[in-house]
Amino acid sequence: MKFLFAWRYFKAKKSTNAINIISWVSVTAIVIGTASLIILLSVFNGLEDLVKSLYSAFYADIKISAKNGKFITLSADQLHQLNNTTVISGYSLVVEDKALLQFQALQPVILKGVDSNYTHITGVSKKLVKGKFDLGTIDHPAAILGAGIENALGIESDRSIHPISVYLFKKTGHSNDADPSESVSSSDIAATGAFVIQQDFDNKYAITNLGFMKEMLGLQPDEFTGVEIALNDGVQPDAARAALKVIFDDRYLVQTRYEQNQSLYSVMRVEKWVIYCVLTLILIVAAFNMVGALTMLVLEKQKDIQVLKALGADNNYIQRIFINEGMLLALLGGGTGILLAVIICWLQVKFKLVPLQGDSFVIDHYPVKLVATDFLLVFNTIFVVALLASWFPSRKAAMEPIELRS
Repeated sequence: MKFLFAWRYFKAKKSTNAINIISWVSVTAIVIGTASLIILLSVFNGLEDLVKSLYSAFYADIKISAKNGKFITLSADQLHQLNNTTVISGYSLVVEDKALLQFQALQPVILKGVDSNYTHITGVSKKLVKGKFDLGTIDHPAAILGAGIENALGIESDRSIHPISVYLFKKTGHSNDADPSESVSSSDIAATGAFVIQQDFDNKYAITNLGFMKEMLGLQPDEFTGVEIALNDGVQPDAARAALKVIFDDRYLVQTRYEQNQSLYSVMRVEKWVIYCVLTLILIVAAFNMVGALTMLVLEKQKDIQVLKALGADNNYIQRIFINEGMLLALLGGGTGILLAVIICWLQVKFKLVPLQGDSFVIDHYPVKLVATDFLLVFNTIFVVALLASWFPSRKAAMEPIELRS
């Protein structure tokens, strides 16, 4: 019954046209605020998925590295236990360090040596844009370069017949402090391909074979900088990390993909919440319009309030009528806004209406991903804002005294 009163008040013609205008202005503001929230949250979801897919092509599901220092020592027993761990599908032993590459120019890079399992652990081999994934051997080393490094060196990695000069500092303790030149290893390496993943990787990494890196750095057979691990389908990273910590004690750092890029994911999450808070202000502005519309409606319906109270309606009953009126405005605006956002997002996915400017991106349009929890969040936000906006006018209506007239 209370909602029926609210519905009749909403659709009935008011004596003052300004009430109708303010009511529809508040509904329109809610539509815009709701649609904006859903669309921007969906864009952030799409961008987050895109970034995660790019980073997952380079970073393994779990990485084991040194908690202190740069290098780790892996015993035969640890590798045996790792081979028998049921939560993983495979692993790759890696050694990476800062190096200098020289061709037409001198370029600092992170040179990463990997074993033959690496192509099964990450998706780098699927991101080649030139050449082939050939890392050579210890005696005849080869490397694939990030596209940014390839450009900086001025080399065509898939057709160059001249080698690249590579320089690395040997591991501390294996160098001769009396002769600094003995601390530097140098060699020639062939370029066999180039990959494009994301600028953070394309401008920083070159990948070669594990044996060459160990020889250049002067490492022992059991010394590495890390182990990169791929999990079996359906295995949760946190559960796998717990299982691996049984094998690797506190000297080792066991990180999931999220933990390897925690700062990036944290920034993305903060940005999303900042956008949510800013756009919620639009709904708060709409709430001021709603307060005005409901206050004027209360003034117009004073006679109705008197009649209802004379018929036995208490203050709580009257208040809920006007709260329902506010909820009705919010429901109409929020529902329309959600529908509008879904349509716009579908059009963006289907027809790529809004392009990304520039040609340096892996996609040419803004990605969009609709998530059910975003709808729930926005709906709850609208509900809370509308409830607070309706409270004060409805309270005023409930407190109207009964005036008996002779």
